[in-house]
Amino acid sequence: MKIVFIGASSLAIATAQQLLRAGHEVIIIEDDKTVIDKLMPQIDCVFLHGNGSKPAILKETEPTSIDVLFCLTKSDEANIIASLVARSLGVKRVITRVEDPEFEHICVGLGLTDTIIPTLTHARYLANIAAGRDILELSAVFRGNVKLFSFIATENEAGLVGDLDLPKNTRVIFCYRDNQFLPLDHDSKIEPADELALVTTVADYEKLHAKWGNGKDIS
Repeated sequence: MKIVFIGASSLAIATAQQLLRAGHEVIIIEDDKTVIDKLMPQIDCVFLHGNGSKPAILKETEPTSIDVLFCLTKSDEANIIASLVARSLGVKRVITRVEDPEFEHICVGLGLTDTIIPTLTHARYLANIAAGRDILELSAVFRGNVKLFSFIATENEAGLVGDLDLPKNTRVIFCYRDNQFLPLDHDSKIEPADELALVTTVADYEKLHAKWGNGKDIS
């Protein structure tokens, strides 16, 4: 795959290194030349110097050939703008990092439903540790071809869980609504902006991703 990062943050570099080890093509766009000069001896990928939200810079990466673009700068606003520009240029999948949870709903309204909020992810992780929970529990429970998938509901999915058109071996198990955990069953009501979590199989996962391309693997 061809993966592009906007912003050479520590998260971007750590992710890029893993992707490079897996044999993927990686491009990092960074507007601070001193950061690029420091990183070039450390990581074997292509660097572009410039503002990743500018169409001219993104066009140098051949946007339609990008499989995934991560917008990981320190600015929520810059990440949102860069994501919108990338989408307008034909990038297949755009991942938008926001630190302020209030921006998540704005992203959904703009069609940028593939967002990550590191602060909330870390908070949940640390809360589990503090509560004495086994943070490796899911990896032990979900074996073989079982996977977890999540996506953010829109007006199209609003209604009863049982009315969702899901593959045979897929079930909705819970959602986050306003960052609150809610278990769901067949008769539960889905509201727009709910983040739904589904348990599925590898085969059904591909069907889910085709239907809700804004979704993500959470297993």
